[in-house]
Amino acid sequence: MDTPPGLLDRLPKRVSVYEVSPRDGLQNEAAMLPLASKKALIAALLASGLTRLELTSFVSPRWIPQLADADDLVKQVTVPPGVSFSALVPNAKGLERAREAGLHEIAVFMSASETHNRKNTNRSLAGSLESFEEVVPPAVELGMKVRAYVSTVWGCPYEGDVDPQRALDITKRLLDLGCYQVSLGDTIGVGTPRQTERIVRMFLESIPSNKIALHFHDTRGTALANVLVGLGLGICDFDSSIGGLGGCPYAPGAAGNVATEDLVYMLHGMGIETGLDLDKLIEAGKLAERIVGRALPGKVHLAGPATRRG
Repeated sequence: MDTPPGLLDRLPKRVSVYEVSPRDGLQNEAAMLPLASKKALIAALLASGLTRLELTSFVSPRWIPQLADADDLVKQVTVPPGVSFSALVPNAKGLERAREAGLHEIAVFMSASETHNRKNTNRSLAGSLESFEEVVPPAVELGMKVRAYVSTVWGCPYEGDVDPQRALDITKRLLDLGCYQVSLGDTIGVGTPRQTERIVRMFLESIPSNKIALHFHDTRGTALANVLVGLGLGICDFDSSIGGLGGCPYAPGAAGNVATEDLVYMLHGMGIETGLDLDKLIEAGKLAERIVGRALPGKVHLAGPATRRG
């Protein structure tokens, strides 16, 4: 009797990991970290083989003082061959700062929830999309790549459930503007596997899988379970943060992102290639803990890789 194909029979052979700890991870820290500490963390991440890193955000220091050194950081970090550095930009002024700093990739950000978007960006959803017309097409014309985030797709701390159709409409508009990929975010970590399957299947009905990335927070311990669902549906791009650093200053109670070392440990254990050195990621996770001065929620940088017995 033939066994019907299951979720684990349709996994991709390789996954691209997009590291967000220098920006998404550090922006929520209470302490102002020295520039030297940020550079040391980035160097440790690069040593692991990561090739896609979001370094910082070109927003006003009044909004996120932890990233006030964005211009200096980008100018002082050397881009190794084959590596893509990016930074979040909120408007045309941010684009100009990113260009002057020498970046070749930027990211834009908005929510699928009207209330969260207003609290996070001080704009309506329509206002954010309108403002991106002054960012995305000009950046593409300059030869820059543009990635986008749509947050609160799985739920909003202020509105509760979010209509995934709204997130889908926003995503299509962002792709039409010229973004090469849109990262869908479970900002407050409420997503469960069946919900993730419904959302991702809905998006894949009209958007190619390589245009979608998934960005899970582990607030309720379901991030890796949701990653597994995404893998089974053919998603090959996932955001993560070393040690599980991160959160959202405008999402009360939101814990950190899925930890990069935890994600990679799971992927490697499933025979999925990432091009990353897990031992180096573990070292980077321990460094991140020393830099922020507190324990981080990631598991593998504390437990280490498993010892396999024959």
